[in-house]
Amino acid sequence: MALEAIPNITIGQEYDQRYADATVHYDALGRMADFYGRNMPVHYHDRFFQVHYVKSGMVRVYLDDRQFHQQGPMFFLTPPTVPHSFTTEEGSEGHVLTVRQQLVWSLLEESPDLGGIQRIAPVCVATGHVSEDARTEVARLERLFDELRLEFDSERPGREAALTTLTRLVFIGLFRLSTNSLKAQHVRHEELTLFHRFNQEIEAHYRSHWTLAEYAAALNVTEARLNSVCRRIAGVPSKRVVHDRLIQEARRMLTFTRMSINEIGYQLGFQDPGYFYRFFARHANTTPSRYRHHQTGQA
Repeated sequence: MALEAIPNITIGQEYDQRYADATVHYDALGRMADFYGRNMPVHYHDRFFQVHYVKSGMVRVYLDDRQFHQQGPMFFLTPPTVPHSFTTEEGSEGHVLTVRQQLVWSLLEESPDLGGIQRIAPVCVATGHVSEDARTEVARLERLFDELRLEFDSERPGREAALTTLTRLVFIGLFRLSTNSLKAQHVRHEELTLFHRFNQEIEAHYRSHWTLAEYAAALNVTEARLNSVCRRIAGVPSKRVVHDRLIQEARRMLTFTRMSINEIGYQLGFQDPGYFYRFFARHANTTPSRYRHHQTGQA
């Protein structure tokens, strides 16, 4: 699939605008999953490295065209522009670290024994199954993530310097552990391509509330085939993939716009405000007004 057909997500613009120009962005996996959903369709991050450290729960990860299906604790590292998608199990917790590429590149230039820039590749490591020698590095990495979380949430003097230093130490640990990368599992290319095409069709038509029959017709497959592929690739039925995209956009609009809840519902194709309210509450486990208040402090 051509890169231009895959969305480029910039965390500081569409998720946490307080840190639009930040070199380092940290958040808890659970908080980001509340915003984006547990099923994250294929995307990439231009000029950013990203690492997901999942402490618990099952994870399905696709790094470019390689599949990994792994129980936490684990991490996966995605270099800039590498297409990836993933699904985390409900209740999974951990850390998400997004870092401008210049910080990581400077680290690699100073420490060539970690591997040159040209050699950096996406990796997936089951930290609960590393060698005896690597367990000390895993324990240290987990402590560093906890320190990074505390520092990011604080406004103490020297915060930026501390974040940069901690991030460099985290990436040293990640690169050291990358030699333990798991072997990718076999995935049929045509199924992964179909799943990516399905997400593209959702992006174009989710506000129009297309039926699964319409999506299947556009993709020239049966509904049963589409549902089977979604269950194998994402671990959820095709209807859930569509609903997750609607909920993701509703969360964004509730957080970043001043539109009323009724207006947001209309923008998302819901003609009945009450139905939008019930749809959001059923899929997000909270009401739209409570979600907005939790995110922004506004009713």
